[in-house]
Amino acid sequence: MKTKPKPEDSTTGERLDSGSWRALGVLVLGALAPMLDTTVVNVALDTLARNLHASVAVIQWVPTSFLLAAAIAMAVSAWCAERWGGKRVWLASMALFVAGSVLAGAAWNVGSLVAFRAVQGFAAGLIVTTMQTLLARAAGERRLGRMMALMSIPALAAPIFGPSLGGLIVEHWSWRWIFFVNVPVGLIAMALAVRWVPVEGVARTQRRFDGLGLALLAPAVLMLFFGVGSIGALSSIDARTVLLPLVLGVVLLGAFVVHALGVGREALVELRLFRVRSFAAAVSLLFLSGLSLYGAMLLLPLFFQQALGHTALAAGMLLAPYGAGGLFSRLWAGVRADRGGTRSVVLVGIVLTVLGTVPFTLAGPHSPLSVLVVALFVRGFGLGAVTIPVMATAYVGLREREIAHASTISIMLEHLGGAFGAAIIAVILQLQAGLHAGSLLVAYHRTFWWSIALGALALVPALALPSRTVTVGADRGSVHSS
Repeated sequence: MKTKPKPEDSTTGERLDSGSWRALGVLVLGALAPMLDTTVVNVALDTLARNLHASVAVIQWVPTSFLLAAAIAMAVSAWCAERWGGKRVWLASMALFVAGSVLAGAAWNVGSLVAFRAVQGFAAGLIVTTMQTLLARAAGERRLGRMMALMSIPALAAPIFGPSLGGLIVEHWSWRWIFFVNVPVGLIAMALAVRWVPVEGVARTQRRFDGLGLALLAPAVLMLFFGVGSIGALSSIDARTVLLPLVLGVVLLGAFVVHALGVGREALVELRLFRVRSFAAAVSLLFLSGLSLYGAMLLLPLFFQQALGHTALAAGMLLAPYGAGGLFSRLWAGVRADRGGTRSVVLVGIVLTVLGTVPFTLAGPHSPLSVLVVALFVRGFGLGAVTIPVMATAYVGLREREIAHASTISIMLEHLGGAFGAAIIAVILQLQAGLHAGSLLVAYHRTFWWSIALGALALVPALALPSRTVTVGADRGSVHSS
């Protein structure tokens, strides 16, 4: 009697061993908490604003500080993993995330909550990027493709289940439990990781840490966001709280660019990669997709609760189709990009994202929910169709040694775009609410039109994308795309 062959990796011919599966499960479990946290908190923003007596322009710093800190952590994660080893960095960042969650749950005002969310965000940035490094080493080169596909599970689950979980917690328990719920998940993941995640035998890096680059980049980003975020809280533009931070931010950012170009490979972020047209177009699109995604994720839960009168739980359940659309687009966009080219898929995705937002510019208390649910699915599908092929295109035409820097830049810009999107949408909503004091619904309608305009900006870099997929890691002189 013939024995049934063991399951194999369909792409490489090698099955994943039990150690790789265990490492995958533990690291995915650990990443699930910070990824869910972003969508869970968005549904609770209305409750947080009421309980902490804060305006929309102020409360938006709760998700924005998380994204900003995560982006800064991503900039230093590769060096940290090279210096101390991925497993040590992952365990330390997981412990920091648990501590930040406890502190956020115990916050006594908006200021303390924003500060502790920044702690959570910094830890989350290290967790997500270090997870990718650890999985790559655990899988080995011949099984990397399947591991990376499985690694996306938390990113898929977060927008589907996060809003409903956030609504359930806010509806039946205190808002503080949206942070406390991370604690047992984090502790279990840490305990399992100590036993099942292998220690990599990686030599300590000889590359110097770019401290000056970090000292320029971090305050530049913070100043720019503080300036933008302050507009919505003011009745007029104030030079001290808006213009001065914006000018300082631009000056510091310019100084960072000069410094990074001067030190080359030693830079915190290797900006010379922007000379590659496909890379520059791809990461610009990732920035704009992050802006569109997180801006809408701030606006939609508030719209359902404040303008249409739904509970936090109902709002969370209504947002599930948004994540489902992104899931289904993953099944379609990759195949279509290989057959018809990245550019055509991304252009279709941008159009669908815009079309899926239009119904919200007209929606009211008596609008059929079925129309809005379909619109959310279409919008999620469109945004997923933009993001997925673009992330692959970011590596087109790059040399092997540039891949790690490309990963850092692309993930950072997507998160920075998200932080900018949340800040800009909050400012616009606050200003529109002041202009239309008698109708909150009109203020939301006008803000959704602004959201559409921000999403349509992605058409410009989309036209610069290659129309066909090309080989990653080839020399630039041999890369051909049209």
